[in-house]
Amino acid sequence: MTPQEIFEYKNRWKSSGGHPVKIHSDLDWQGKDWCRRNLERHQWGFDSYTAVYQHTFCFENAIHAQQFAQEFIDWIEK
Repeated sequence: MTPQEIFEYKNRWKSSGGHPVKIHSDLDWQGKDWCRRNLERHQWGFDSYTAVYQHTFCFENAIHAQQFAQEFIDWIEK
């Protein structure tokens, strides 16, 4: 996929809600690294500082959101 196609594809699934996981802002690099190692670029998104000390990772599939949350279980916002 080209960068433009990825952008459009992600906008389509994000507009229907996706599957967000909120994580402490100190773990942004670790979260991005996990996503890059385990998922394709069009399957996840990242929004910085969605609240104080919090970032939100959004996933196309619920199973990916669950796997990510399990990896960072001590650091996610419940």
